[in-house]
Amino acid sequence: MTPTPSSHPRIARRALLQAAACAALTLPAAARAQALPAAPKVDLETARTAAAAGHALLIDIREPDEHAATGVAPGALRLPLSQIKERQSEIPRDPARPVLLICRTQNRSSKLAAMLQAQGYTNVSYVDGGMKEWTGRHFPTEALPSR
Repeated sequence: MTPTPSSHPRIARRALLQAAACAALTLPAAARAQALPAAPKVDLETARTAAAAGHALLIDIREPDEHAATGVAPGALRLPLSQIKERQSEIPRDPARPVLLICRTQNRSSKLAAMLQAQGYTNVSYVDGGMKEWTGRHFPTEALPSR
């Protein structure tokens, strides 16, 4: 049996957080009236190399429980999707500073990248494969400090 959002608390919580965060990003009326175009994606190796070299800012938009479970990519800014409305100013708009969004599988990050582009961001992409593939390839992660 496949769990549905109403039958599994963690799925329901994540779906609710995602919907709230997406609704919190106020899009211009023209963007709301039409479907958002797909945001550009970056392959995993390119993202890893660019972030490690300081050529791009990697932003992990997963929630804190996800960060704690698997760790985060080295140097990634942790900016949970549920906090985007309050912390959106932390996402650079400078076209010379690429922003790479990563989540678990790319579902949330691809949607957020498209929404940010609709708001005028020209430097935002999402990481194809997400942290699931990152850890699957045994790329390095940083554990979060224990509280």
